This record gives sequence, structure tokens and C-alpha cells, in this order.
Amino acid sequence: MTDAPGGKRALFVAGGWEGHEPAKTAARFAALLDAEGYATEIARTLDVYLDAEKLAALDLIVPVWTMDKITADQLRGLSDAVQGGVGLGGWHGGMADSFRDSTDYQFMVGGQWVAHPGNIIDYTVQITRRDHPITDGLSDFAMHSEQYYLHVDPANEVLATTTFSGEHGDVPWVAGTVMPVAWTRRWGAGRVAYCSLGHQDVDFEVPEAREMVRRALLWATR
Repeated sequence: MTDAPGGKRALFVAGGWEGHEPAKTAARFAALLDAEGYATEIARTLDVYLDAEKLAALDLIVPVWTMDKITADQLRGLSDAVQGGVGLGGWHGGMADSFRDSTDYQFMVGGQWVAHPGNIIDYTVQITRRDHPITDGLSDFAMHSEQYYLHVDPANEVLATTTFSGEHGDVPWVAGTVMPVAWTRRWGAGRVAYCSLGHQDVDFEVPEAREMVRRALLWATR
């Protein structure tokens, strides 16, 4: 990580299941933060969470790590940093399907992926809060990707949603279900921001999806 004069420091932690293109998506958003004057680093090991001094000096942590397992010490390092004021922001399974056996991690994030009926489908994202910095000026938009069904914390501040039609994945009983797509929350002194979009890097060619995640990272920053 190289310092940017007067800038913020962001750490991307990219790995896990390669189907979500962790290196490619991390590089995309690291470049966008670089353009904002951040000093960014992309780590490829969860052991970076063991370096308390390093984490405490950060302003933002961006987990891009689908599935896998996290040790108690690694999770403690991450959680302590966020509770201490370091922001946490991310997208899709890289943040909300990281460690399926760690309810403590899921508690911090505010949700956990459980299904994407029909896999790659057409659906709409509805902006439900238009006075927030992450969604200000954005309008409802279409996606052709996975529509995430999540278990979510009711304490989240929801900014955008999607509605399930029940036409996909042999689960007609979910028809009409309104599911959060983007939310914010607090974890101690740290800000947490999440967006369920971004199954693969190409999804961020949709301007609204890319902009929502970019703003989420800026908002979550200490």
C-alpha cells in the first residue's frame, strides 16, 4: 500500500470461490477508489486480519471472499477493526456469502445469501430510499444476473430492494417477496454498507450497479 497525500486507506481482501471473479472485481473498485485519492491494497490471504496494527490504520476494509472458512482469530481481528471505526463495504457473495458456518460474521454484515432462484434472470432493482448518499439521484434499473434471496437483519437501513416474481427456480411461494438489495448498518463505531449485485465483473457494466457499490464504499469509509 502506498500512501496518498491526505487520502484514505482501503484494504481489499480478495479470494475464496473464483466463480465470483474476486481479483477482477477487487481491481475494478480499487481503481475507482484510487481515482478518489485513496491508497489501496489488495491482499490475497485472510491472515491479513491477524495484523491488528495494520487494520487499525485503515479507513475501509472491502471483503471479496466467497465461501471458505475463517478462523476465530481472523474474524476477531476483522470485527475488532470495524468496531473500532474502520468501515466495511462490499457486494454480492464476496461479503454476504463468505463464511457460511460463521454466524458472528453474518451478524456483522447484516445478512447471508441463501438462494438465487433461476440463477441468471432478468429482474428490477427498486430504489426505496432516495435521500441517502448511496442512492441519491439513482432510479430503478434492470439487471440480468442472480437475484439474491437473503436472510437479513431487520435492523438494517434498507436503500434498495427487488421483488421476486415466483416464476423461477420452482419456488412459486416466494412470489411478491420484497428483498433488500442494498443496506447500511453500524458495527460498533464502524459503518457497514452492502449491495447484493455483482455476481461477476460484467454486472458492473450496468452504471447504476457500479455507482451504487462505489458510493457504498465511500460512505462506509471511516
